[in-house]
Amino acid sequence: MKREAFLKIEAYMRACMQDSAHDTEHIYRVLYLALEIAQTEKRADRDVLIAACLLHDIGRQAQFENPALCHAAVGAEMAFAFLVKNGFSEPFAAHVRAAVATHRFRKGSPPVSIEAKILYDADKIDVCGAVGVARTLLYQGQMAEPLYTLLPDSTVSDGEADTAPSFFQEYKRKLQGIGERLFTQKGREIAAQRQGAAEAFYNSLLREVREPYECGRRLLVDEIEP
Repeated sequence: MKREAFLKIEAYMRACMQDSAHDTEHIYRVLYLALEIAQTEKRADRDVLIAACLLHDIGRQAQFENPALCHAAVGAEMAFAFLVKNGFSEPFAAHVRAAVATHRFRKGSPPVSIEAKILYDADKIDVCGAVGVARTLLYQGQMAEPLYTLLPDSTVSDGEADTAPSFFQEYKRKLQGIGERLFTQKGREIAAQRQGAAEAFYNSLLREVREPYECGRRLLVDEIEP
């Protein structure tokens, strides 16, 4: 990609990014991971991949303001309009739009092109390991979601069967098995290397929050007079 084109796309991306859990550094991590994966996927169009990585989260602010919107769908149309307006060909812009539209974990529309699959994998790898835990906690703090929920017997749920949002629910629903849902061999290898850190954190946190409920509640009963 020509430097002028890169800088133009980069500037637009930076102007769109407001979300601390999906900030500009997330974008660069995804871009760098995607380029690493692309080294093993020679068919990938690097220009399409770079543009899609830079623009994949530009719809985040719209979704934050209106949770009914899908940032992938909104961002895909924003990316297409921006690229066409700034002199990129419509086929190129459409290729980028398709990759952006299918990068979301919850969207239900799997990526088709190799560039879209690489973007998907790179974006999901950034939810693996220690950085994934940190980003999840940042996002849940923004949304005022708790670390955990309580079961009817007032014990701490591990998140497995939770319907209410919490860190434990997000770990069980998304973080725990994310590497199994990747499309590229290189992506799965990187995710596997990272996953141990997230698992260790989850297990430690679950143990630490359960202990006070299991021990402290019994002690409290002894302290309360009838």
